Amino acid sequence: MKTYLKLNNEVLNSYRTTGRLELEKDREATRRYFLEYVNVRLRYFIDIEEKIRYLVDEGYYEKEFISKYDMEFIKRMYKKAYDYHFRFPSFMSASKFYDSYAMKSRDGEEILEKYEDRIVIIALYLAQGDTLLAERAVEAMMEAYQPATPTALNSGKKARGELVSCFKLSMDDSMNSIAENIGYCLELSRLGGGVGVNLTDLRPLGDPIKGISNRASGVMPVAKLLENSFSYSNQLGQRNGSGVAYLNIFHGDIENFISSKKPNADDKIRLATLSTGIIIPTIFFELMKRDKDIVLFSPYDIFKEYKKRMSEISITEMYYELLDNPNIRKIKRINARKLYTEIKKAQFESGYPFEIFDDTVNEAHPLKNIGRVKMSNLCSEILQVQETSIITDQDEPNQYGLDVSCNLGSIDIHKASKSKNFGKLVDTAMRLLTNVSQMTDIKNVPSVAKANKLMHSVGLGVMNLHGHLVTQGILYGSKESIEFIDYFMEALNYYSLKTSMEIAKERGETFYRFKDSDYASGVYFDPYVNKEEQALSPIVSKALGTVPIITQQMWQTLKEEVMQYGLFHSYRLAIAPTGY
Repeated sequence: MKTYLKLNNEVLNSYRTTGRLELEKDREATRRYFLEYVNVRLRYFIDIEEKIRYLVDEGYYEKEFISKYDMEFIKRMYKKAYDYHFRFPSFMSASKFYDSYAMKSRDGEEILEKYEDRIVIIALYLAQGDTLLAERAVEAMMEAYQPATPTALNSGKKARGELVSCFKLSMDDSMNSIAENIGYCLELSRLGGGVGVNLTDLRPLGDPIKGISNRASGVMPVAKLLENSFSYSNQLGQRNGSGVAYLNIFHGDIENFISSKKPNADDKIRLATLSTGIIIPTIFFELMKRDKDIVLFSPYDIFKEYKKRMSEISITEMYYELLDNPNIRKIKRINARKLYTEIKKAQFESGYPFEIFDDTVNEAHPLKNIGRVKMSNLCSEILQVQETSIITDQDEPNQYGLDVSCNLGSIDIHKASKSKNFGKLVDTAMRLLTNVSQMTDIKNVPSVAKANKLMHSVGLGVMNLHGHLVTQGILYGSKESIEFIDYFMEALNYYSLKTSMEIAKERGETFYRFKDSDYASGVYFDPYVNKEEQALSPIVSKALGTVPIITQQMWQTLKEEVMQYGLFHSYRLAIAPTGY
């Protein structure tokens, strides 16, 4: 066994037995990793120019983006990155980078990039010839900003997947739509994204087909098809395909769907690798509170009666109307508490299903007048409007709706609190994410491509909250921690809005139907403009560091600017539920 692996095992074993990390041993494992693995496989070049020319000529880097810069500028960018004297903080971080991100030769024997090299290439690629943005990008990534995995992995490479992190698809209740969406999942998974699919509008098991009763197979066979598709399609073997299926809790197949992740589930419904999520309207919790039964419905009946899909209505608003309507079959009655207990049992055993609270999301949604949020994504942080596509027969044109692609990146909270200019950091991150969106055109999934062009969605998140709180002596979950994150996230929200407004002003373009949003009416800003300003506690003030406090007047000015110039992005922030 290699020395670095032995040392790493000792660190892990020690942690399991004592609960403490032997940091000296981890540092030694990192040092030995470079000596025994990285340095002996690293290809060395005379200078940066030789390195760039070799990687372009050999087809490792795309030539087009490199040609947008002169060589002297590229050399300055490499010097800028290396002047940070970056060191990996742990063996795990070093091995993750060199195993998954660094460019390697086609036979896998040679390492062609160091960490700083990858950062420079990402910056040059995403800046698309804008030298000022490229410089700012190197600074941001070396100091506090981390692009999402597909962006970091694929930027600049000739043989690459897409730069986009996640996708959401709406499946309609037709064989055409099912087949088309399975194809979309294969395509999107191949490109490296996680995919969420809404199955709520599919008719449940035993529903009629062409008027003949008890013919529909329900959602579970489709979920199995999705699972097999994601298992088959991956990004050059570098990332396993991954997806999630969502279903409304009032759907007739909800019991099988919940049970599908249990270890002892029947093989006909068991989902070994596909994640699951459920959409829960407020009426469910009201009935559960009163220890009442809920009634399961068929989306087939709902569409036939109201010409609206189940995903397009508020079950909370229509529940009693659905109960009273004789044309809407009542598939089954289940005690709400009993059903939710089964959900919690399944979550305890498998971690699934995820939960999205339908009415809570849609009531708070600034684009509620534009459309409905129907579901979430694989990591459950994306909540965006969708319009279902109508997939016709081959001799007729399809009517494409709006599906979701989201371009993600995160700011390190601990490092951001020390930033020389927090607003500039957020502005740089937003502009890099915007370029990812503009550079993405997934033609093989037209509903995603259409929404990307119209909505300009990005998702700027944060990480390392807990790590920062530890350094500040603040207990996670304490009053001070909540006060800190409120102020931090308010600043992040403010500066992301400010940049979005400035981009809209620069380009003379806003996102699709901006005028119908709460941003355009100014309603979105009212809680901030009318907030009560309070003095910060010393410990929170210290933890915020250089992060500015956003005042009522700053919000008022931004409100007026947004109402005048608009916003370029329909969505800006997405805080991923990772271990930060």
